[in-house]
Amino acid sequence: MVTFIREEQRNYVSHDQLFKELISHFFEEFMDVFFPAVHANIDFESISPLSEELFTDLIKGDNRRVDIVIEARLKETDTLIVVHVEPQSSYQKDFHERMYLYFSLLYNKYRKPILPIAVFSYDEQRTEQNQFTVGFPFFHVLTYNFLMLELKKKNWRDYLESNNPVAAALLGKMGYKEEEKVQVKLEFLRMMLKMELNPARARFINDFFEQYLKLNTEEEEELMQEISRLDNAEEFIKLPNSWEERGIRKGIQQGKEAVIIKMLAEGFSIDTIAKVTEMDRNEIEKLQKMN
Repeated sequence: MVTFIREEQRNYVSHDQLFKELISHFFEEFMDVFFPAVHANIDFESISPLSEELFTDLIKGDNRRVDIVIEARLKETDTLIVVHVEPQSSYQKDFHERMYLYFSLLYNKYRKPILPIAVFSYDEQRTEQNQFTVGFPFFHVLTYNFLMLELKKKNWRDYLESNNPVAAALLGKMGYKEEEKVQVKLEFLRMMLKMELNPARARFINDFFEQYLKLNTEEEEELMQEISRLDNAEEFIKLPNSWEERGIRKGIQQGKEAVIIKMLAEGFSIDTIAKVTEMDRNEIEKLQKMN
């Protein structure tokens, strides 16, 4: 239910695609949690895509490949509006001007009210402009405003009771201290349990979150200890999470160890076992001593 504004090809990272997928597939939830006044006035049964080939190679030098453009009807009216959501992951000095250019292009094509929204997902806090003006000392021509969401300025604790998948996914992009990482991940998992999403949606939300908040081995161990103390600890096992990969690696390791033990019992030399299994000699010698 989106329209893509195509721009010059650049060296993009997965951030752009992830945010596009998140906002387009969870558009109603996105508006509900971050722009409730807008959400209250949109008929979400009416939203529909616009042309996928809206603009081609029109704007040069930007670091954005696609925008999200959605048509919707205002509740209890016949008024159709165009909602333009622009995710921005890196600082751009003239971003507010770019938003105005998009506004002009969209209005010129559709001649409908345009609601512009910028989503800033920088890794650091910045002060952004949400206004573009044109004027002279003797005459003010126009003032263009757009809504904006500055994720790093959001307190992650304010969204723990929201029961909203978009809020959960974006916890890792909000403002938290380094020492709070484990707690943020734990609260994310708690939110996932409460929401009871279908497997496909749960997988996407989890993968999005883990793209931006990554725990090291020590932090993962701390998280597991925290979970083990909970009364409903067994429920967390059902969630898609980074432990799956670790579990696969652990399974491979355990499988190798079982093979090594059998080879040792049958009298194979350590050198031969090391070559066949690609295991370190020291590890093989430890297993030999243990068995």
